[in-house]
Amino acid sequence: MIDVPKSDQTRSACQELAALVTQHTDGKGNGAHPTAIAQLEFMRETVVSTTMCAVCEPILAIVIQGKKEALLGEEAYQYGAGQYLVVSVDLPLNGFVLEATPNKPYLGFKLNLDPAQLCDIIAQVRPSTNKKESSVRGLFISDVDALLMDCAIRLTRLLDTQQDIPFLAPMIIREIYYRLLMGEQGEAVRQIATSGSNMQRIADVIKQIKADFTKSLRVEELAEQANMSPASFHRHFKEVTSMSPLQYQKQLKLVEARRLMLAENADATTAAYQVGYESPSQFSREYSRMFGAPPIKDIERLRTA
Repeated sequence: MIDVPKSDQTRSACQELAALVTQHTDGKGNGAHPTAIAQLEFMRETVVSTTMCAVCEPILAIVIQGKKEALLGEEAYQYGAGQYLVVSVDLPLNGFVLEATPNKPYLGFKLNLDPAQLCDIIAQVRPSTNKKESSVRGLFISDVDALLMDCAIRLTRLLDTQQDIPFLAPMIIREIYYRLLMGEQGEAVRQIATSGSNMQRIADVIKQIKADFTKSLRVEELAEQANMSPASFHRHFKEVTSMSPLQYQKQLKLVEARRLMLAENADATTAAYQVGYESPSQFSREYSRMFGAPPIKDIERLRTA
C-alpha cells in the first residue's frame, strides 16, 4: 500500500485541478463524464461505491480528490489524491471508491493511452536503460510529480477554449506520454510499446484471448504466438496479469455475462451459454466466487444500487 503524498505543492495542484474538473462535472451525477477531448474523461462519485468489475484498457488515471481501490486477481491497489494508476494491457479489474461525500466527492482524471503514440516517442527519445528486461505487472501506481500534474491541468483548461483542442490537445497528450516515460515508472512504461518486449508479446496474446474469449484455450498455441516456451509464457503472463491465461479468460467470461444480464436483461442460463459455459451450475459457482453472490442476487443488488 502506498502512502498518499502530503506536499503543499501536490495538494495545491490537486485543488486547482479539482476546481476545474468540478466545473465540468458538478450537477451531472455520478460516474464517468466524457469530454470534448476524445481520450479524456472525468470520474465523479459522491458516495462510496460498490465494487464494479470491467475489462480496463490501457489508461492513465489520476486521483484528484478522495481515494480508490483496484483489485487485480487477489492483489489490492489503493491510491489517493496526488497519485496515479497506469494500466498498460487489457485487464479485468474490480474497482471501488473508498472515500467520497456529497460535499467532497471523489474526482478522477482518466486518459486513454495509445501504445502506438508511446512507441513513436520511444523511437525519438530512446530512453536509456541499463536493466535487463523482465516482465512487469500490467498495472502500477506512483505519485504524480509537478510536471505531469501541470500537463493534466493544461489539458483540462483546454475544455474552456474548445477551438484550441484540435491543435493543442495532441501536443499536451504527447507531453503526458513523455513525462510518464521519463518518470520513476519509465521502465514499465517503455515496455508497453517496445517492439518485441515481453510486455508487448503478452499484450498481443491478451488481445487474441479477448477477441474470442469463448474459444477453448491451448496454452501451447498461445506460447508459440508469443515466441516463448509454454513454461516461460505461463510465467510472463502471470507476471503481467497476476493470473494464468485460463483464469484471465474466465474473468473475461464472467464480466461479459454480468454485462449481458445487467444491460440486456439476459437470464443467467442464457448468459452462461453465450459466454461459453456448458454447465449453468458451474457458471453460477464461479460467478458467486468472483462477485460474492449468485447471478440473480448480484444483478438485483446492482439494479437497486
